[in-house]
Amino acid sequence: MKFYRSHILIGVDDSSLAAGVKEIEAKLREELDKHNLSDEINILETGSFGYFGTGVSMMIYPEQTTYANIKEEDIAEIVEEHFLKGRKVSRLILNTNLLRKYDFNYKRRIVLKNSGKIDPENIEEYIGIGGYEAWEKALISMDSDKIISEVKASGLRGRGGAGFPTGLKWSFTAPIDAPQKLFVINADEGEPGTFKDRLIMEGDPHLLLEGLMIGSYAVGATKAYIYIRGEYKLCIQRLEKAIAQAKEYGILGKNIFGSGFDLDIMIKIGAGAYVCGEETALIESMEGNRGEPRNKPPFPGVQGAWKLPTVVNNVETIANVPSIIKNGASWFAEHGVEGCSGTKVYTMMGDVNFPGLCEVDMGTPLRTIIDQYSGGMKDDKKFKGALVGGAAGVFLSDKLLDVKMDYNSLQDYAAVLGSGAILVMNEKVDMVDMLWSVIRFFRHESCGKCSPCSRGNEILYKLITSIRKGEGKEEDLEQMIEIASVMKDTSFCPLGQSLIMPVKSAIENFREDFLAKMK
Repeated sequence: MKFYRSHILIGVDDSSLAAGVKEIEAKLREELDKHNLSDEINILETGSFGYFGTGVSMMIYPEQTTYANIKEEDIAEIVEEHFLKGRKVSRLILNTNLLRKYDFNYKRRIVLKNSGKIDPENIEEYIGIGGYEAWEKALISMDSDKIISEVKASGLRGRGGAGFPTGLKWSFTAPIDAPQKLFVINADEGEPGTFKDRLIMEGDPHLLLEGLMIGSYAVGATKAYIYIRGEYKLCIQRLEKAIAQAKEYGILGKNIFGSGFDLDIMIKIGAGAYVCGEETALIESMEGNRGEPRNKPPFPGVQGAWKLPTVVNNVETIANVPSIIKNGASWFAEHGVEGCSGTKVYTMMGDVNFPGLCEVDMGTPLRTIIDQYSGGMKDDKKFKGALVGGAAGVFLSDKLLDVKMDYNSLQDYAAVLGSGAILVMNEKVDMVDMLWSVIRFFRHESCGKCSPCSRGNEILYKLITSIRKGEGKEEDLEQMIEIASVMKDTSFCPLGQSLIMPVKSAIENFREDFLAKMK
């Protein structure tokens, strides 16, 4: 075994790739070679550290110094000062005062516990921290009923937006006698501002695979698919590598662990349609058809892809499963609040000091998430509102800053966790502009299958555009709410049904912004 005096972890994700992380890493290796330090200092690629807007970042162990916004021209100084002279390059250190507020190393992480800490492309590192132990336990010492009972008892609910109990969903498909069943991971993630699933897959692809393996075994599926949007190129690359490694180690494939159970996992690349986040539209796309929702019933769990029983779960949902099986339902239920156990991963954006990724217990108040895990309001500006749950979410005012972020608490205010995206806005933000952006997105993404959605979005867009130009009337606001309500009752799928939430909450909670645009 080789020992190093320092380890450099470099965060590699889609954002840092765009900032030139590969070129900077190559320059770092070159500079270490030049000073004969390559045998003393180890460079490891890892997933995202969780914060954004900081370009290329690296964390140096054992001192845990974090450098951010690194350029190629900074590398020589880092090597000379930090590794030769033992002096930190203070101008590149991430703001330590804000880091104390932004607890991105939250001790109770479940889904992100390995992100930013291990090499996501090395199965041995995942195994070294206990990876695939839950899969072995499930396959060797548990049966379908026991696994599903454990997941039910944990209280795990779908993290894709609907919040449906995961174990209950599995229990519909498990008893069905069919020649083949399928398990599908919904990694389409088309919600604007939502990138949690991307970072989970980029930072810890084997965790997703392990959860998928357990879920497939629990429902009796011998084929599994990860349906992923084509833009997620790094995710696709790392998942393909993880699948190949799992097969090489005998963790995936034929007669796994001598159990007699076979499982094959395949990647299915989507074309980027927002509606394919709806499970039946996703299934249509998997089959090679136009991505449009299907009639239900039959539900996918009974008759899904290619008319086979098909379970569809979100990335974050399945990433919780290995920890539940390994540590037990009661351990998982210690996180969160009654009725909403576990943690939730959020993508924080907008007017906060540290936009990025955080994972906290279910039921954590919105104020705490902003102040403690996102560094507080940027430039000390006043909080005005937050769009919670993505484009199909709800605009919350400052009156709800202390609302607990869990399914049950938000339901009391007609709000949702949705995709986990939180867009924070200061007092300078115009809510008319914000709602216009949301409606424009829905208008663009409406698939055209049903007229309430396609026509309703068109009318809403014309009304909000008129208001934005200063040509609207106060009665237009009530008309918008009425149209969105009709869309909720008559649209074929959640795309058209969901617009009532942003429309109604924006108009009711920030009416003065709309009235200010009117003559």
